[in-house]
Amino acid sequence: MNTIQEHIRSLDWAPLSAAIHDQGYAIIPGLLPDNTCDRLTDLYDRDELFRKTVVMARHHYGEGEYRYFNYPLPELLQMIRRELYAPLSAIANTWMQALKTDILYPDNLEQLYSACQANGQEKATVLLLKYGAGGFNTLHQDIYGDVFFPLQAVLFLSQPGTDYTGGEFILTEQTPRTQSKVTALSPQKGDLMIFTTSFRPVKGVKGYHRINVKHGVSEIKSGQRYTLGIIFHDAAS
Repeated sequence: MNTIQEHIRSLDWAPLSAAIHDQGYAIIPGLLPDNTCDRLTDLYDRDELFRKTVVMARHHYGEGEYRYFNYPLPELLQMIRRELYAPLSAIANTWMQALKTDILYPDNLEQLYSACQANGQEKATVLLLKYGAGGFNTLHQDIYGDVFFPLQAVLFLSQPGTDYTGGEFILTEQTPRTQSKVTALSPQKGDLMIFTTSFRPVKGVKGYHRINVKHGVSEIKSGQRYTLGIIFHDAAS
């Protein structure tokens, strides 16, 4: 775990911030070694770790399953969440300033927890997702309540082309009065991707404005695909 923590702390956030500003996402390659990915994948069958299981088809979310962890989170996941939050809060506050809002995110994850709890959002939102052949995830945003953080992360625990085929990570940008832009990504096993939860600011002739962003997963053609979502705000249910 210390090696992973050191990796996060040694990241050069200038190019990562620029990528997030310019395209709504950034990829950190090789954050987790293969054996750590496999250990996280194996957690899926440990019922005591999770508070809720969602079968996507029942809610028209797609085909596949995901499970929300309960608090306390496994130590590795809590460390990654905590270490990522501080630099991401600086990016989030830059966005809020550009959009001329009065929202100010704390630089401490525990203070964000407190704001969530004051709004009745007390349940963990870190989740482990599992897809088999034919699985997919419809376009969506992970909001969960009035208090939400505008950036989130996903850890890729399976290797495209080996463990599964298909299953690209999809981002769509919906700009008013224009056609939507679609980005399809295939990060490698162990990569971490940071991306916008629901919007990003874009500079126009009259200053910055929001463009709406959703994400999803294209159809898995074969094999199994596991990912781990790291959302920083909590949920009410």
